Amino acid sequence: MALFLPTVAVDKVTDITPKLIRSMKARALILDVDNTLAIHGSPEPFEGTVEWTRHMRENGISIIIMSNNFKRRVEPFAAKYGLPCLSLSLKPIPLGYFRAIRKMGVKRSEVVVVGDQIFTDVIGSNLSFMKSILLVPTGKEKSFSFKIRRGLEKPIRYIIKATGRGKKYFD
Repeated sequence: MALFLPTVAVDKVTDITPKLIRSMKARALILDVDNTLAIHGSPEPFEGTVEWTRHMRENGISIIIMSNNFKRRVEPFAAKYGLPCLSLSLKPIPLGYFRAIRKMGVKRSEVVVVGDQIFTDVIGSNLSFMKSILLVPTGKEKSFSFKIRRGLEKPIRYIIKATGRGKKYFD
């Protein structure tokens, strides 16, 4: 079960603070795109997320955007944030995570992976021996495969909520 559990769970990316990241003994973030920084497939960032990334960087937190999506989706999106990015990262396979930490010049113990999916973001971070923050997905994906994955996530999210994941970092 530990493979499916994040280090911390919060509602949205802007709930993450530099204090939280420092309490996790980290100094870098790997951010997902869809349902983390924008509605799935949308070219428009969620309100306040561009400013949030700026605030995090001003507080010494390195950030890279990493997505399974194509370069034509990820690069223009990352440009809106002024952030480096990796596309076609093949999450949850650890290779993309290792490419991201090499690009940022940090150790995996210093990184927190942030995303909305247990079967890509959380499992990938755990397989890569990195910490993670799981978000509540915003918006509804329409594909059949997403509906199956979200259905499979429900009992795991229930366990996360029941065990109070994240409370130790916020108290």
